[in-house]
Formats: sequence, structure tokens, C-alpha cells
Amino acid sequence: MQTSTRLRQLLSQPGIIVAPGAYDCLTAKLIEREGFPAVYMTGAGTAVTRLGKPDFGIATLSEMVASAGYITSTVSIPLIADADTGYGGPLNVYRTVQEYERVGVAALHLEDQVFPKRCGHLDGKQVISIEEMVSKIRAATEARTNKDFVIIARTDALAVTGLDDTLRRCQAYAEAGADVLFVEALRTAEEITRVLREVDVPLLYNFVEHGKSPLLSVSELQRLGFKIVIFPASILLAMSTLVRRILDEIKQRGTTAALLDRMSNVVELFETVGLTDMLALDARVARGVSAPPV
Repeated sequence: MQTSTRLRQLLSQPGIIVAPGAYDCLTAKLIEREGFPAVYMTGAGTAVTRLGKPDFGIATLSEMVASAGYITSTVSIPLIADADTGYGGPLNVYRTVQEYERVGVAALHLEDQVFPKRCGHLDGKQVISIEEMVSKIRAATEARTNKDFVIIARTDALAVTGLDDTLRRCQAYAEAGADVLFVEALRTAEEITRVLREVDVPLLYNFVEHGKSPLLSVSELQRLGFKIVIFPASILLAMSTLVRRILDEIKQRGTTAALLDRMSNVVELFETVGLTDMLALDARVARGVSAPPV
């Protein structure tokens, strides 16, 4: 079963889809091993870890597709991927969908920010017109060759033009063919309530530590009526803190012995990414034994 079909099934079933954010193959594999039904590829995490740049739309289409392809080759659960503004106009969006679909992504989200965009929880954002974003969504829906590929439309208008315009955009984006809507940086209970009451398609919640939105639990988000929750930066933010702690320990003490309880051993790490399976494959082909039937 294609992962996009699996994601469609999850969208049609009761319950909320929890998709922690990965920025590389190891973090994606860890998410899968912990039993989560989906993984989210964060654009911010990709820019920070691959390019050493902040989330200002620096990562290109080819760089994002390459990162997505590495992740989809590593895990079997659906990958929901950030596609920023689609990397241009409607024709660019058309190609973006084709490229993401080609490497096995199950869903992508496109946002209505002016390019170059910036992290949705930073100030100073600008948005394009409703008409321009609608044309991008139409291009996205037409570009997919797999009807199960999920198009998520994100709007950043709340911090720019307010709630009423945000709701107008939600209606227009849904009518243009968006399967899921993503209202970025919801701030208050009133905003959350109105969006949930007035939007008829599944809604995604962006859980960002130290961001603008309340840190509502998964159970509370499900009770309210959200269908997907992503945790784009949780692992990245924790990793950055732990790395600084380890480096400080090396600098101050010259050893990491006091931090061993926070570290996997090498075998455990390699097992996470398929050590036993690869050794078995190597041994089997060396003996000339055919692979078992699927």
C-alpha cells in the first residue's frame, strides 16, 4: 500500500494523526520505531541542519526533495513534508508536487506567504492575495498523479490580515481543492474555536515550543476537533540543547563519562537504522541464497 493511501485512510478514521518532526533519516527512523503513524519533514529543520541557515525560505526545491527522498527510503510510514511557498508561481508548484510525489512523499503543505517566506512563528510576515494562492492550490491538485496524494494549504494570514481574512482564505483554499487546512500561529481560544467551527475540512495544528500557539496536548487537540498535529521542532530544539551540554562537558571536564546515561551505545544506534537486517542480507547473498518471496 502506498503511504499516501495509508494517510488517506488515517484521515478518514477516528482519532488525531500525530506526526513528530524529523530533519534527517535517523530522527525519522526513531519516530517510526516509537510507533507514530506518520512523520513530518520540517523545512526549518532542513534549513538549519543541512544548510546552517534560519527558516527564511533558503532551502531550494531540489534540496528539499533530496531530503524527503532520503527519509522516504528509510521509513515505511507516511511522510508529510513542508514545501514552503511551492518555490515560485503555479507552474513551480505543479513541478513541486510532481517531485515530492516522485520520491514517495504522502502529503505536502503549501503556504500563502510572500517569497522569500519566514518561519510562521516569527514577526514580519507578508501574504500573497487569495487569488494567487488559489491558483497555486489548483496547480497542486492538477499536478498529482496519485489521487491519494494529500494537498495541505497553509495560511499565515492570521498575524498579517486578521482572523476574518484567514477564514475567507480557508474557505477559498478548500473550494480550490485543498484536502487539509493549516492555520499557522493560532494564538487564542477564540481563534481556535472560530476556525474549528467555520472550517469544514480537516485541520492541522502546529505545535511549536516557544512559539505563538498554546501548547495544547494531543488529547485536547483531538477533543477540540483537529485531525493532524505536527511537532516540527521538538527533536531539533532538544538536540541543540543536548549538543551544547555535551560540548561543554568535553571542554570543562575532558570526558563525557557523566553523560553516558543520556547516550545510546554504537550497536543500539546502528540497530535503529537496520544493522541486523543488513548483516543478514550480506550473509545471505554471500551464500547465494535467494530472497524469500514477498
